[in-house]
Amino acid sequence: MINIIYKVEQTLNPSEFIDVLNRSTLGERRPVNNFKRISEMCKNANLIVTARLDGKLIGIARSITDFAYCTYLSDLAVDKEFQKKGIGKRLIEETKKQSPLAKLILLSAPAAIDYYPKIGMKKHDYCLS
Repeated sequence: MINIIYKVEQTLNPSEFIDVLNRSTLGERRPVNNFKRISEMCKNANLIVTARLDGKLIGIARSITDFAYCTYLSDLAVDKEFQKKGIGKRLIEETKKQSPLAKLILLSAPAAIDYYPKIGMKKHDYCLS
């Protein structure tokens, strides 16, 4: 049995964030080659939940929230080697625990569109950007 530690972290190392994005499927849709932009993403998120194995970041839920009405889960990334082990679901659960009154909102990556309804999230067919 692997002992994954889930916790809220106040800061996130941009290089570590880029690494886990690249080891997940999310790296292809994030500006991983723009260190300054990634640094700002890390600095300005106000809810970061991590999954670590022996100190190594293997999963992350990076959100922006008001802790009262809505939490926007901007990035949910799990290292491909550890996917389908419940880590993403647990990261979402831990995120919800931090702001239980707030509605969790996210935009799914195309490859993950069928994942979220399986863990109890409601799919909406409309969104504007």
